Formats: sequence, C-alpha cells, structure tokens
Amino acid sequence: MKILFIGGTGTISSAITRLAVQEKWEVYHLNRGTRKSEFKGVTQIKCDIRTESGAAIRAKCEKAIGKGKRFDVVADFIAFVPENLQKDFEIFNGLCRQFIFISSASAYQKPLSSCVVTESTPLANPYWEYSRNKIACEEYLMQKYRECGFPITIIRPSHTYDERSVPLGVHGNNGSWQVLKRMLNGKPVIIHGDGTSLWTLTHNSDFARAFIRLMGNIHAIGEAVHITSDESLTWNQIYQIIADALNVELKAVHIASKYLDKASNGKYDFNGSLTGDKANSVIFDNSKLKRLVPGYCAIVRADEGIKKTITNVLANKKLQKEDPEFDTWCDKIISKFTS
Repeated sequence: MKILFIGGTGTISSAITRLAVQEKWEVYHLNRGTRKSEFKGVTQIKCDIRTESGAAIRAKCEKAIGKGKRFDVVADFIAFVPENLQKDFEIFNGLCRQFIFISSASAYQKPLSSCVVTESTPLANPYWEYSRNKIACEEYLMQKYRECGFPITIIRPSHTYDERSVPLGVHGNNGSWQVLKRMLNGKPVIIHGDGTSLWTLTHNSDFARAFIRLMGNIHAIGEAVHITSDESLTWNQIYQIIADALNVELKAVHIASKYLDKASNGKYDFNGSLTGDKANSVIFDNSKLKRLVPGYCAIVRADEGIKKTITNVLANKKLQKEDPEFDTWCDKIISKFTS
C-alpha cells in the first residue's frame, strides 16, 4: 500500500509508521522536516501544510507517487480545526482511496450520561475548545462523505502514551518529568478529585496494531471508531503504579479539578483537560473496533507499559525536561491543603 501521514513523528503516528514500515508498505511523511526521522525507508515530502498552497502541495504529492496514481491511505495527525481539513479536502480529494482523521475521545458528551462509551455516545463538550474543534472537524468530514463520497474514516484516541512520557492527570506545560522528579525527591504530588474516577490508558503500540488494520479496510469507510485498551484503572492506581516503578512512597494530595483550574489562573487548562476529560469515569466499549478488526485486543497492561516508559525516561536526559514554574505552583497549592 501507498500511505501518506501528515505529521508522522508524534506519539501515535510514530508507532503506526514503525508497523507500516515492517509491513513493507510505501510510507510517505508530509511535514516540515524539523524533527529528525528515526525511520529508514520513509519518503519525506517536505512542506508546510499550513502556509503553502493546496495546489502546490498536491503537485508535490503527485510528483512523489507518480502522476495519475493515488495514495491508498492519507492520515492527518495534526488537523485541529475545520479549516485544516478544508485544505486537506482541496489537496487529497481524488488523490486517495481512504482519508483518516485523528479526532479525540474527549469529544464525547461531558458530563457523560453513562460511563460506558460507545461510538454512538453523543458528541458534546462545553468545557474544552480543543474537543469542540474536533467535533466540528468530524462534522465537516461527514458532510463531505455524504455530499461527494469523500472516503473518510474518523479515529478517536483516548489517553495514548509511549516510551517518552508517563501518563498523568495533573502536570505542567513541559510534560510529565517534573512530577516524576517530585516523587523521586520525596515531595507530594497532586491527584485531581478523590482519585477514584476510572480512566483508560492505551499504549501507542496497541493503538498502532488496530490502526493499521483499519487502513485500506472498506468496512471502515464512512465510520467513526475509537481505539483504546479494555483496561480501566482509577487515578489512584495509576499514580501508585508510577510510584512503585520509581520505588518510592506515593505522597498524594487530592484536590478538586475545579479548584485546580481556578488556582492555575489560566496558566494550565485544567477546565478542559480535567473537567472536560480526565475527571470523568470512562469505560470504553470497543465492540465496533473488534467487528472491524476481528481478533484485535490490546495487550500492553498499564503497569507493564508505564514501567517501561519510566525506565526509558530515567535513562534518557533528553526526556527529563525541567519545569520549575510548575514545581513552585504545586508547592504553593499543596501547602494550602496540608498546612
């Protein structure tokens, strides 16, 4: 298969690229080329999809694959607003057999009427602009599918992680390292709410195994499907797994999500990421995915995946990005609840 990834180096897309290369497919990455590729055998189409004209980008794509040929699959991992997809449609309509949009499971109804989420759960999130934009993107693509048969598939990931960053509920703008450092230094960490809400973590390798079998899958055309693990954990369990992997005592301070958002004063979007997402108990029903991909099952248990991530982060200084501002903020907030 000839496949094109717009992006290609992120948490999700890198794992999918890895598998696609193993399958010996023709893989193309369309991006600015600012991040060094780890993949051999991937052809890069270097351009800025946000600034170059659609006609110019289409010409580059046709030159790469040959005039008159089409990509079997085009997947956009970096589209966040409908305008991004309008440009995708301009470029790829008639140039691909399947167009895959990466949406988000945070688009599902908040607050949920049921913690069991299927693809028919309504899409509505008044707390997070990111999610509302993803909903608008989905609506645009479904309109194009109905009006002119644009061959779309919508994928909704939930909390997907890899070997570069530990999955957390409350962290700063520089990622997860500062929370790990607090644990290693014997300092308390913040868990939103009482820590008992249920959450689902999906390792990017599991996500990729499902994704590549939706590529070129005629039954996935015109469909929306989420890809997640079947495992549910509380946030208390997730933080305990992290502490155990670090071989330290977990010193948790539980603070309401709404208070965290108010106390952050706009510095951190906890209204969106917590109230509009992680503070809700969610259990994903993956029946639809398993109908489309017979035999699929996520195999990386959360404690196993997190331990491997922590081992990698501790061994790689480049992944240890300091965030002193967030550290100071945590100290200030925690002192109010423990003094």
